[in-house]
Amino acid sequence: MPDTPTAPVILGNAPGSFPHGVLADRHPAIIRQVREAFPYGPAQHRALDALLDSCTKGVIEPLPADAPDRDRWDTWGMPAYAGRSWFDVPWLWAESYFYRRLLDAVGYFAPGPWQGIDPFQPFKRAELDAPETDEELAALDDLARRPAAEQAEALLHGSLWGNRADLGFRLSAEGAGAAAAAPGLVADDSAALWSLLRASRPGTLCLIADNAGRELVPDLLMIAHLLDRGHIGRAVLHVKPYPYYVSDATTADVVDALRRLVRAQEAAAAYGRLLWSALADGRLTVRAHPFSCAPLPYAKMPADLRAEFAPATLTVLKGDLNYRRLVGDRLWPPTTPFADVTAGFPGPVAALRTLKSDVVTGLDSGTEAALVAREEQRWRTSGTHALIQVRA
Repeated sequence: MPDTPTAPVILGNAPGSFPHGVLADRHPAIIRQVREAFPYGPAQHRALDALLDSCTKGVIEPLPADAPDRDRWDTWGMPAYAGRSWFDVPWLWAESYFYRRLLDAVGYFAPGPWQGIDPFQPFKRAELDAPETDEELAALDDLARRPAAEQAEALLHGSLWGNRADLGFRLSAEGAGAAAAAPGLVADDSAALWSLLRASRPGTLCLIADNAGRELVPDLLMIAHLLDRGHIGRAVLHVKPYPYYVSDATTADVVDALRRLVRAQEAAAAYGRLLWSALADGRLTVRAHPFSCAPLPYAKMPADLRAEFAPATLTVLKGDLNYRRLVGDRLWPPTTPFADVTAGFPGPVAALRTLKSDVVTGLDSGTEAALVAREEQRWRTSGTHALIQVRA
């Protein structure tokens, strides 16, 4: 995007700002929650205490020399930021590195009994097993009796809103018809999205997942629907190679979600069996590329990922973090054209995102003015607004 004006990179050093609150309050709270969720030993407790001290009052420290991904993080900027306050480096980088250091603290990468144990697994599974999940899956039985266009729209909005989808409402007579006019939707390019996916020759959908649990299930349902209807011939689901940002989906979370579907009833179970079969015959592939955990924008993706996305019919990026990485974690004017800031992404791209951080692009001036007048700047981070944006 050489012709796109740049905007300031977001830092966390402004007291009272949303990024500052994440670094100063949310990260310490996450350390406490992880500490209480597992019967860790003294070594893990000491390491978690040290991380708490470092991220609130100390400076960024480099990964151990024997860390399996030390070279990778060196290329991702660690030498430039080591020794600096967590609040004074790009917020995206600081946030991402915090989770990498948290895994070190609990022994995720080190040989031993805690190797490979996801510190966030209890939170993910509790959400997946919640009664609300049963209600949402049961609503699929009604969905199966609706016209195909209503099914597609409901599943798209389920994927967009994740665990705020309220699928029961979306499938009601009023809700299904009003989905595109949902009051929280600040940009809606869904017509362009369906135009790409309903092309005459079924192609490949790449979906870069966001959260596990009740947010991953609607993503899987949408993939199943598209495969079943012949809108796509193949899907590639990109997940994280290791636990990240508390709830981000890994391969293990995909398996948990599929098992949840398969053991459900009627329509949900049928979707689960379809997806299980699609994995077995290659119509659905799970990908866990190291760059999925990079603290960098997708503009800096490696050549192999660029080559993978370029021929896809559409690449869909889910969620807030992926949006920040897609457009750049900068304080763009909200009316900055989405097509401009995604011009460097190879192939057609779409964003399905609930707004949970300050970054936003692609709004018309009237929408922005109305949001500011009604909510000042809270609409950017409250999670009550969402967008569907497409650059063909």
